[in-house]
Amino acid sequence: YYERVLLPDSGPSAIAWIGSTQYALMFIPGLFIGQLFDLGYLKLPYFIANYLLLICVFLTAECTQYWQFFLAQGLGGGLASGILFGPAVGVIRHWFSKRSGLALGVFAVGSSIGGTIFPIVGQNLIPLVGFKWTVRVFRFILLIALGIGNITIDRRLPPMNALGGLFNWAAFRNPAYTVYCIAGIFCFLGIYTEMTYLFVYATEIGVTNKFAFYLVAIANASSGIGRLSAGWLADQVGPLNVIIPFTAAAGVITLAWPFATSQSSLIGVSVVYGIALGAYVSLLIAPIFAMGEVGDSDVGRRTGMFLTVTALGMLTGPLISGAINARTGGFKEVAYYAGGAILFSVLLLTIVRHLQLRRLFGKV
Repeated sequence: YYERVLLPDSGPSAIAWIGSTQYALMFIPGLFIGQLFDLGYLKLPYFIANYLLLICVFLTAECTQYWQFFLAQGLGGGLASGILFGPAVGVIRHWFSKRSGLALGVFAVGSSIGGTIFPIVGQNLIPLVGFKWTVRVFRFILLIALGIGNITIDRRLPPMNALGGLFNWAAFRNPAYTVYCIAGIFCFLGIYTEMTYLFVYATEIGVTNKFAFYLVAIANASSGIGRLSAGWLADQVGPLNVIIPFTAAAGVITLAWPFATSQSSLIGVSVVYGIALGAYVSLLIAPIFAMGEVGDSDVGRRTGMFLTVTALGMLTGPLISGAINARTGGFKEVAYYAGGAILFSVLLLTIVRHLQLRRLFGKV
């Protein structure tokens, strides 16, 4: 819709900068926010980010030029989302220990629900009330959801001032943590490519705009299955034992994606991709809980460092995919790049598993 109606003079690669920046800024503030969380600051940053996000959504409805969308949606909306995301993930560890995987899965289902509802609402409201009022409806939905979060979110454990400064280089003395960060970068170089370009690819092969729009909702709805099932499985066999096969499935289905040329095959690809993606993002943080010499007193900072480092892949991945598509005019080369990056991250995750477990079988 941005490419065809709102910003017809901007190419797909330029428009992808808006989404990529928003994705990356969900992770980049993690370093600072994680340290604040360890020091006991939760409610105030969360409350401020609430208002920043609502203001940015309101401004997005009024945007008419590329730079305005980039500032309001990409920079502002991404920064607010990042401040909200970090504490919301960190506080789960305060309340859940034995079933932290399932708790993370249930937490992650929220984004699956939102990713299903918002495209459907947008698809049906834009023709009726236009873009501005559709985004305003989004703002009202967010107002309710954020209000519930403000009332319910709270920490249980006391604040801890972990040694080592804002960026604790000592954490990288743990080889498993270092390799896990690198694996995250490579995975994010490719794992969101299919979600970003699924609609564009579907319309290029002749699928109607309406049906292509629903493919994104199908992928997001399916990710809820992956998030819940992966969370439960992680409590049984360990998060790394779950992440590795699901991430491998994401890599394989990304390679197969441009060979889906019918509506039924696109639905199948969307479902499998959604489940695999949901499993990865829901358990993304879980292995970090077991890494590091300083234990839970440093979990917020270690998590924040990981998120900030992996934001590099989140920022550049869709942009590289867009550049490949612009150069080749097709999506097969895009899939080879994205799928290859994901499968390389699987190799690195397997190394992490070995470094953590030191044997072939076991819970990790």
